[in-house]
Amino acid sequence: MRWSRGEEEEEAAGSCYLIVQGYGTVGSDLHFPYPRIWGFVVGPFPHSPTPGCVIWVRVPQVLRRHILGSIVQSERSYVDSLKRILQDYRKPLLEMEPKVLSARKCRLVFFRLREILQCHSMFQIALASRVAEWDSSERIGDLFVASFSKSMVLDVYSDYVNNFTTAMSLIKKACLTKPAFLDFLKKRQMASADRVTLYGLMVKPIQRFPQFILLLQDMLKNTPRGHGDRLALQLALTELETLAEKLNEQKRVADQLAEMQQLSKSIGDRSALSKALAAGQRQLLLCETLTETVYGERGQLLKSKERKVFLLSDLLLCANANFRAQLELPSLAPLGPRYALKWSSALPHVQVVEVGQDGSDRDGATTGVTSGVTGATTGATTGVSGASAGQRRLGHGHGHSATGPAAHNKVYLGPPRLFQELQDLQKDLAVVEQITLLVSTLHGTYQNLNMAVAQDWCLALQRMMKVKEEEIHSANKCRLRLLLPGKPDKSGRPISVMVVFITPSPLSKICWVNRLHLAKIGLRDENQPGWLCPDEDRRSRAPFCCPILCCHIPAFSSKALDLQLGAAVHNPVHSSLLGFSAVSTSLPQGFLWVGGGQEGAGGQVEIFSLNRSVPRTVKSFPVPAPVLCLELIPEPEPPDPAGPGAPPEPPPSTPHPAVCLGLQDGSLLVFGSVDSGTPCLQRCRAPGAPPILCLRHSPEFLLAGLQDGHVAAFPRSQEGLWDAGAVRMLQVGSGPVRALLVLEESLWASSQNLVSVLSTPELQSQHCFEAHPEPAAAVTRMVRAGSGVWMAFAQGAAIRLFHTETREHLQEINVATRTTLLQPGQKIVHVTSLLLCQGSLWVGTDLGIIVLLPVPRLEGIPKITGKGMVSLNGHAGPVQFLALALSTLAPDALRAEQDEPDEAEEEKSPDPEGLPPQEMRKKGILLQYRLRSTAHLPGQLLSVREAAPGTPATPGHAEEDGSIYELADDPDVWVRSRPCSRDSSRKEICSVAIVSGGRGYRDFRAESARRSGDADSSLLIWQLPLAL
Repeated sequence: MRWSRGEEEEEAAGSCYLIVQGYGTVGSDLHFPYPRIWGFVVGPFPHSPTPGCVIWVRVPQVLRRHILGSIVQSERSYVDSLKRILQDYRKPLLEMEPKVLSARKCRLVFFRLREILQCHSMFQIALASRVAEWDSSERIGDLFVASFSKSMVLDVYSDYVNNFTTAMSLIKKACLTKPAFLDFLKKRQMASADRVTLYGLMVKPIQRFPQFILLLQDMLKNTPRGHGDRLALQLALTELETLAEKLNEQKRVADQLAEMQQLSKSIGDRSALSKALAAGQRQLLLCETLTETVYGERGQLLKSKERKVFLLSDLLLCANANFRAQLELPSLAPLGPRYALKWSSALPHVQVVEVGQDGSDRDGATTGVTSGVTGATTGATTGVSGASAGQRRLGHGHGHSATGPAAHNKVYLGPPRLFQELQDLQKDLAVVEQITLLVSTLHGTYQNLNMAVAQDWCLALQRMMKVKEEEIHSANKCRLRLLLPGKPDKSGRPISVMVVFITPSPLSKICWVNRLHLAKIGLRDENQPGWLCPDEDRRSRAPFCCPILCCHIPAFSSKALDLQLGAAVHNPVHSSLLGFSAVSTSLPQGFLWVGGGQEGAGGQVEIFSLNRSVPRTVKSFPVPAPVLCLELIPEPEPPDPAGPGAPPEPPPSTPHPAVCLGLQDGSLLVFGSVDSGTPCLQRCRAPGAPPILCLRHSPEFLLAGLQDGHVAAFPRSQEGLWDAGAVRMLQVGSGPVRALLVLEESLWASSQNLVSVLSTPELQSQHCFEAHPEPAAAVTRMVRAGSGVWMAFAQGAAIRLFHTETREHLQEINVATRTTLLQPGQKIVHVTSLLLCQGSLWVGTDLGIIVLLPVPRLEGIPKITGKGMVSLNGHAGPVQFLALALSTLAPDALRAEQDEPDEAEEEKSPDPEGLPPQEMRKKGILLQYRLRSTAHLPGQLLSVREAAPGTPATPGHAEEDGSIYELADDPDVWVRSRPCSRDSSRKEICSVAIVSGGRGYRDFRAESARRSGDADSSLLIWQLPLAL
């Protein structure tokens, strides 16, 4: 149902309403009768409702009533559960004689439950009054804000959450030592109608706020714009999300502490490791039950055993988990196992290796984590290390493959049979190629011995190699292979021990490889510590809880010119050549475009590949003037063919994706992506040639903010580019247009301290509001978060929050209070850049300091509630820009072996066009060629698989893309292939990095604030753990 924006227009045009019966007020028992829908009526809304039980309501009103009924019913059920805990468990245990649980332990188990019940009883009373007034007000958002924004609610729930693990431990211990207590729990569970256990009841307070959030999201979705309750619902959603985030973090820390304490007790009190764990010197990053496997020389599985693997901030541990309890006990209370430590290894010595990985590549890896390309490499080495006499556990026995100096360069893990078969195919292919050369020298003509048959042999072997590569890739998806240092042998030579784990899913392996990689980076000096937390009395934050600084590199390869940074943008491109671990450890896949220049001279564009753990320049070229802004035009989403109003597909010649450059001389340049050779697709100039300060795009226009106060709107042309001849010039102010923001139905453009709101796609002026009372405080940055927009200004250290719908000023934050932690004497601070990423607002300043502020992630009001963090790594000059690099992992990375589609059913990609022969032969670019079909020749074809039933010929002998048979030498550049439609619905995993640009690098940890390369433009890159 689409509703009109204005009431007058709605009254004139008529709307759709429902006749509802059974609508009325609700009594004190909170019973909410759902309305009964009788039928639809189209027409103007009656000014006075029909008396009696039949009235007129709109469709959104009906939906909001249903959601309100769900809130009432959910709250009633929650309060009843709290009463059950206190009346059916706490009270009998306190009154029981003889006592099976002491009064002190009983109070500890049910700590703060009475206070929680009191809070929700008051909320239930207020909710009943709002339901009774629903006919006249239809407001509920302010009730949530008033009820759950109190500090008392946070304190009560925090105490309960922090005590939850202790309470469950007491219940578990009592069940094991006191049969009467266990019998009491069983009887209470059987006596209840729903058979919910005590644990099931006590976990409900932890789950309460996520349930509230879902209900309020539904209510907000069905509340139209302009409704009096909409802003209050958004504020309520923010309050509940903030509260839930704090409780979740406290629960995570409590669970981590309990796990570490359990591990410390299991190791023993006398060991140094146990003392270090008990002292809290290490942080638990990841723990999971994995299956350890041991393979023989021929790839056969010798044995497997479940292990509990712990990844700490600087240590990797493997333990046996022993559950010694009655079978029915886990259903009554969660049990923690006792651990028997098998081995431990310092994290810098742990390396991840894939099947067929060359040891020399591993030893030369920059980050210490092995990441290689899984596929057919031309000079693959041979050798197998299996269950031989040289195998030994990490000083504990046998069962792991060991490699000494004689085989340090040839390491194979897991079942080596697959890689050996691939090498055999490579050798056979080399022999067949020699035979092909000999056949070409024949003088006679023979039906079964000619060049067509010889080439068919080569192509069939290549197909078999491809299938073998896919089998190796599938074997890598759930097999985590770790190379660990072992005890030296009798002669004193070092021994490397290989441990192979089977992860529950490909997602689990991606998580382990990524966490291992980032944990190693977190041990570097620049991340020890990396951030300062003002709300913790200047305490430094553990590296893994914060973005981790991966590297700082020069922004331009040319050092002869003094180039100033202008802007940066990330162009995500997926590489099918990157191996499984390489995808997990590299920066977000794709290319980072960095633009700048020299005042009064030309500009420069530097393109970095992010397909490694450290960026690498792949291309650099000059432009006529300094680059002031960059904008990525992404590839359009594929339309849904089932949709009735699906737009037609763009023409094949549409150049997507593309990168637009705005220059100081008013030029607009459009370049193709790196995989197409970065051709310049379009050159045009804004009318009057004023400098282009900012660029944004919408489905209909490319929008350019100009120095003279105009916004130039370039419409799309038939070729998929921008029509410079039909450009529309929109006057939004007298000052420069420094910031543009495209929303769903409007465009925000800033000029001086004013922000103009234009409707889209009409580009008609709707509203203009003052963002700052000082005329000199021009708006320089705007970022959207949820239902708000954060703005930065040319003067002052304040950032301001405005509502996207009402344009109301909601919050103001002074960044200077954070930066004074690093530079106490510096009081004048200006905000130079803003960026929003995964619930954090990044703020760059003219002092080179970067501040991180927490903001809600949902569609509520993005108010800042915490004090945030300050980075101890920054620039020696102003932070010119903050850019987001984000890409999703290829969907086939999550496909398990049983999900692999049959090769005969795979859809072949068409051959890409537009590559000149000289470009095809460059290093790193795949050769694109077509395979000749020899299916018409007599005889048995050398094929890799049987023909599918009903197919006329062997699959793979039709004309197809041959690029899949040749690997690039360098994964930094590749040819883009067409995405597969069947992967569109698969779950995505986001890889995120933050790039800041400015003068030099500055370490704020040192007393003298150590600087390096003050005169050079530099990039600092932070990496975040994969968003799973």
